[in-house]
Amino acid sequence: MDTAIYEQKFAAAVAHFEQEIKKIRTGRAHPDMLDGVMVEVYGAKMPLNQAAGVSAPEPQQILVTPFDPANTAKISAAIAAEASLGFNPSDDGRNIRVPIPALTEERRREIVKTLSGKVEDAKIVLRGIREDARKAAKTAKESKTISEDEQKRIEKGIDDDIAKNVAKIDELAKTKEAEIMKV
Repeated sequence: MDTAIYEQKFAAAVAHFEQEIKKIRTGRAHPDMLDGVMVEVYGAKMPLNQAAGVSAPEPQQILVTPFDPANTAKISAAIAAEASLGFNPSDDGRNIRVPIPALTEERRREIVKTLSGKVEDAKIVLRGIREDARKAAKTAKESKTISEDEQKRIEKGIDDDIAKNVAKIDELAKTKEAEIMKV
């Protein structure tokens, strides 16, 4: 039985977790903060980065430059409408400036709780993949395509993989938490 597919799924789950934590605010401006914003332009919804250039010229500000100045108001409204971000953009007709307010201690703790939820979600995904791998190994043993020893070896390999990936997620989370709590 080939376990490479499960190793790829583990890697994909960790990569998804990395992308998710990039969206979490740390008090410093970063273009990735606006990754989840969808804008309706030309009659279609699209990610913000396809309708405008996003940069962080200062630590406390994100600059959004629409590719078509006619969409400035729509883009500004889409950023403001994203309640989870809590940003209040201002536009001058050509550019949109998004000030990043300083985080209070209470808000930092809330963000760390959100991070903890994302960590737990990622671990749940990893456990689901492990369960799928174990079921596949058990099915292969029952259909006599692998031996019991082979099944145990596969399960041990999967357990080792999950331990490595959980450690990687914990390390990423610890780094992100330190970044969030840093004033």
